[in-house]
Amino acid sequence: MTQSTPRFFQKTRNLGLILTAIATTLATAPIALPAIIAKIAGYLAVAGAVAGAVSQAAVINETE
Repeated sequence: MTQSTPRFFQKTRNLGLILTAIATTLATAPIALPAIIAKIAGYLAVAGAVAGAVSQAAVINETE
C-alpha cells in the first residue's frame, strides 16, 4: 500500500471523489428535490466511495 498508484487509478480515484462531492451537494441541497434525485444522490455517493477506495488500494508492482 506504500507503493505509488498507477495513473489510471489516480484518475479513477479523483472521479470517485467528484462523484461523492456531487452526491453530497445534492443530498444537502437547501431546496426540496424530488425523491428520485435524492435516491440517485445516494447511489452516486456509494459509487464514488467504492471507486475511491478501490483505486487507492491499487499499486504498481515492480519487481527487480
